[in-house]
Amino acid sequence: MIYIVAAIVSIIVAGLTFFSGFGLGTLLMPLFALFFPVQVAVAATAVVHLANNLFKVAIVGRFADSRIVLLFGIPAALAAFSGAWLLGRLSVMPEIASYTFLGRETVIEPVKLAIGVLMVIFAVFELSPALDRFSVSPRWIPLGGVLSGFFGGLSGHQGALRTIFLTRAGLSKEQFVGTIAVVATLVDIVRISVYGLTFFTRHFDVIGGSGWMLVGVASVSAWVGSFGGSRMLKKITMRGVRIIVGTLLLLLGIGLGSGVV
Repeated sequence: MIYIVAAIVSIIVAGLTFFSGFGLGTLLMPLFALFFPVQVAVAATAVVHLANNLFKVAIVGRFADSRIVLLFGIPAALAAFSGAWLLGRLSVMPEIASYTFLGRETVIEPVKLAIGVLMVIFAVFELSPALDRFSVSPRWIPLGGVLSGFFGGLSGHQGALRTIFLTRAGLSKEQFVGTIAVVATLVDIVRISVYGLTFFTRHFDVIGGSGWMLVGVASVSAWVGSFGGSRMLKKITMRGVRIIVGTLLLLLGIGLGSGVV
């Protein structure tokens, strides 16, 4: 059943978010977090995200604006290293507290608390109608790259920030999609490398064959969704999808932060 859910989520969200550049990782990470340790869920989602972005680069990468890639993508990739490193550090820190909830021992861990808080914050972003109209002056593009890359490395939540800072960059629709695909690929390569050197390889036994199959199903399904999205003639509204994503993020963020999940 989980494979079917992952496939459906990946196809629909990858297709709908092809033009906006965010949503796939945001929705897949909470799904993976229900089955893996949260830091492994972030890393597993990054693998799917990278596979999908490489596919998007092959389709629209030629439209990428090299100037924006340099101004936004390079700071993002460098900052992703710091965010991924911090996630690795949090994953080995001792528990903060424990308590009994509904008859079972519940533990609050630093990594779950940090990711949970970030999920709640980004859930507010997703649920706020103001996000549809909010953008930042182009002079802040490098800062946007740093923020997007850092949070991408730490929790995987980077797409909404990319969109906010690049909306007013003067890019055509094709340039916007191509630039985001290239930038996201750079960030994914950096953060996956750091995950692999820190905690990811220690959890191969946790992931198991079924876990890797789940990652594979999600990756292939995301390719199908992205290909479908590339055939669409106009941008699809994301408001309904963002409400679902934001609600899921909010609930799971509270669950992770409190140690219930």
